[in-house]
Amino acid sequence: MIRILAILCAALALAGCATVTRGTTNQIQIHSEPSGASARTSLGHTCQTPCTLSVNRKDEFTVVFTLDGYQQQEIQVKTQIAGAGAAGFAGNVIVGGVVGMGVDAVTGSTLEHTPNPVLARMTPNAPAPAPAKPAPTKPKATVPPKPKAVPVS
Repeated sequence: MIRILAILCAALALAGCATVTRGTTNQIQIHSEPSGASARTSLGHTCQTPCTLSVNRKDEFTVVFTLDGYQQQEIQVKTQIAGAGAAGFAGNVIVGGVVGMGVDAVTGSTLEHTPNPVLARMTPNAPAPAPAKPAPTKPKATVPPKPKAVPVS
């Protein structure tokens, strides 16, 4: 009986819920080409690329990249069910952990962010148009002066 209890306890420990095995936050890598861009998320995080941010697994957000001489880039970061998160959630079903299933659903621990890493390929600003050259002007035609009348003697 003790042996069966020990095996059951081991099975419970190995089939822990996703909240325990994965946590409720995710590390998001933020990169830009070229590096050194300012990155600001719709969640309020800011950093200079390359950088890593810790974000709640259930939060979807936008990253806006800015860099002098380059066009602003905006990238959406969504959530999706992760393979490991689904396995942890399934562990709750197998072991009968209804409470664990509820915790996983509320915390978003079964989710992961995509894309991760977030990469912005910055586009250089278009060069300013050259000022228009003035149209060439034709030289004015000159009329030769009329010859003066010479008196005849």
